Amino acid sequence: MDRSIGGPVEAPRVRIVEIDAFERDIRLRLPFRFGAATLEQAPQAFLRVRIEDEQGKTAIGAAAEMMVPKWFDKNPALTPAQNVDQLRASIRLAGAASLEASTPTTLFAAARLNELETVRRLPGNPLAAGFGPSLVARAALDAYCRLAGISFFDAVRRNLIGIGGPMLPGDIDADAASPTLADLRPAGSIAARHTIGLLDPITEGDVAHPLDDGLPESLEAVITRYGNRWFKIKLSGAIDADIDRLAQIAAVLDRLPDYRVTVDGNEQFGAAEQLGALLARIDETPRLKRLRAAIAFVEQPFSREITMETPLGDLAAQLPFLIDESDDADDAFARARRLGYTGVSSKTCKGIYRSLMKAIRIRTGGVLGLFLSGEDLTCQAGLAVQQDLALVSLLGLSHVERNGHHYVAGMQGAPQAEKARFAAAHPDLYQQGAGGPLLSIRGGRIGIGSLTAIGYASGALPDFEAMERLS
Repeated sequence: MDRSIGGPVEAPRVRIVEIDAFERDIRLRLPFRFGAATLEQAPQAFLRVRIEDEQGKTAIGAAAEMMVPKWFDKNPALTPAQNVDQLRASIRLAGAASLEASTPTTLFAAARLNELETVRRLPGNPLAAGFGPSLVARAALDAYCRLAGISFFDAVRRNLIGIGGPMLPGDIDADAASPTLADLRPAGSIAARHTIGLLDPITEGDVAHPLDDGLPESLEAVITRYGNRWFKIKLSGAIDADIDRLAQIAAVLDRLPDYRVTVDGNEQFGAAEQLGALLARIDETPRLKRLRAAIAFVEQPFSREITMETPLGDLAAQLPFLIDESDDADDAFARARRLGYTGVSSKTCKGIYRSLMKAIRIRTGGVLGLFLSGEDLTCQAGLAVQQDLALVSLLGLSHVERNGHHYVAGMQGAPQAEKARFAAAHPDLYQQGAGGPLLSIRGGRIGIGSLTAIGYASGALPDFEAMERLS
């Protein structure tokens, strides 16, 4: 529903009075290889937050996100278990810091202060440190929307979240924030950009040991079932291997009347010359002619350690480039733009207010060609995928990377009653599978009209009592 947006409304002030953290173990049905890492299992974190307004009324909200190792911190000296412990530490510190704030404030100001304090207490990696604050911010917003009886879209478009004031970065026009948010228009559906991991079978003949779980494994089967026309291809950085795999992928995609792709370097290229050599090979390979013409952008080719010291040079004239892992601070996109990048990712694990501020910058900055893209971190069915879909739809994105439904079958670990509640609340988003609701993709698109529910994109809440406390 699209309630009318009136004039400026003073953002409410609330405070967080209670936080509980939980987790569920998730095992992937298929191994997901991205960059140098292969993911086979990881816990999903859940947060339950109670807020109180200035009149003493309270409400509960929630958020969820996979604690994926080897993305937030790719230091080879750390084990996957240590990576996950980093994210647990971020959640604990963010929770403690948010409860220490005794003065009610706007949701935006509270989130910004919480992120700054958590990064201070957990120095060294702002991506990992920001994980906990991102969950707290989403759960608090969900709680406020339930308290006020409004949807996420209403809260943001009316700027009841309070973007503005002293916590707003100086490069954003505070007077333009509310009008820009009011102009955002969520859609009723969005195109799903299917992820092709480095281990994923391309044809049915490549499936060595079929799972026989009723879900597609190969790229061929994915297209047959879901009808995707947008794809995201993971690169390894090994040029010969990448060219060979791209040719295999192109042989399948070229059967489609039309398609678009993005290619993700996942920090695997050591220098601009190495990436340039790959692009030159693509250009001179006849079998890759259609695929080359279909590339929308290249994502994060260089490691975060060298990205901001590695100008794209002539590469920027060949294709648009986007930062993802290097987007770890308010000024990251501005610095990357000076190197030739024009795109930046939206990921809920990096903070919903960061995404909204990026949208405000792009829409009001007067620079043509800048863009946002929705990227996945194996968002799981339920709160995680719903909140991310609502955000990218509101941002005006026409497609979003979706991979959680491919590597994990449905709402793994949830009791049947919880699955039934989510399926009933969001019949356009899910279809019934053998073990419960599965993300529904038809004609390559995901229906998301039901995300206008009261709260942050969810007409149901998880069964927290069926989870383990955050270890």
